Amino acid sequence: VLKRLQEPLLTTWVPVTEAMYLLGFSVVAQSALLEMIERGMLKILPLDIEALPEIRKLMRQYADLPMDFADATLVQAAKRHGIDQIFTLNRRDFAVYRLGRNKAFTIIPEAI
Repeated sequence: VLKRLQEPLLTTWVPVTEAMYLLGFSVVAQSALLEMIERGMLKILPLDIEALPEIRKLMRQYADLPMDFADATLVQAAKRHGIDQIFTLNRRDFAVYRLGRNKAFTIIPEAI
């Protein structure tokens, strides 16, 4: 699936940190993720302090899921940069999140 995606993939440091934790079983897998960043396959979007009010608002809005900080940074970055596609294994939550005017994300990969 990753090979079909247009590079660079955009993210923030928060989901990268979460992914590194989940890949903790393998230093090889962690190294591969870092190499993707070094090669420019993943571009890290800035997370400015000015983004925090919107992130807090999103976390309150989706508290029933609940929305975690990593997801909130991705939704905030998507809104800020006009991105409507998301690569995630968290299909359940991202199917609920909205970008404004009830616009849903296009989730990649499609349902498995």
